[in-house]
Amino acid sequence: MRGGVFHSTMKTYISVFFSTEGAKPSKVLDALNNLGFEPTTGNFDGVFSWDKQASLDEAINLADKVVATLKGMGALVKLETVGKGETDEEETV
Repeated sequence: MRGGVFHSTMKTYISVFFSTEGAKPSKVLDALNNLGFEPTTGNFDGVFSWDKQASLDEAINLADKVVATLKGMGALVKLETVGKGETDEEETV
């Protein structure tokens, strides 16, 4: 098991890159929404807000679910998980 515990304010941001040979963007974004990602504007396409302290293993498990869900859709993703630590400095995983 990997170490590390994130605090309850942690979020996982996702950036999605679409292929003209893959699924429609609306289908990809619907699939991500079904996993709990909320659409957003700005630097990221969506955000998953953790409702509890999540371990590094749980963050990796979420990434595994994203990959499994989008398999065959021709989309590439970048995930960035951040959380506020006790010193209020952001941690990136």
